[in-house]
Amino acid sequence: MSNEAIFQMGQKALDSQPFSQLIGAKLASYKDGVVELEIPVREELFQQNKFVHGGVLSYAADNALTFAGGSALGPNVLTSEYKINYLQPAIGEKIIARARVISAGKRQAVCQCDVFLVYEGEETLCATALGTIAAISSEKANKEK
Repeated sequence: MSNEAIFQMGQKALDSQPFSQLIGAKLASYKDGVVELEIPVREELFQQNKFVHGGVLSYAADNALTFAGGSALGPNVLTSEYKINYLQPAIGEKIIARARVISAGKRQAVCQCDVFLVYEGEETLCATALGTIAAISSEKANKEK
């Protein structure tokens, strides 16, 4: 599949996710095995100490991991599991989640994601995640729609 076809597949998937639309997620780049997802930071995404809420960082990592895995396994994928480490408080203007496939077979892909916050043009690593993405049958995917 061409990089343009992968990007279009990803854009269609992102556009169909109401939660992604709610928080303003955008697909910055998407090609074979690699994805970059961006989220503009706004006050509604803060926790009580004015840091970006960990759930938003977790969403960014989870979605980027799944997109990366989907580039290797096809569009019918789900997160099987993932682990995230929060490295420091998230302060900035934009979240960037960069994920890549580490290893992929026919039914699952192991992916890694780093989540950065951009503040005054500087990127700071705030979280890192590792996840397993699983292919599901098109029957299951259609049933869930």
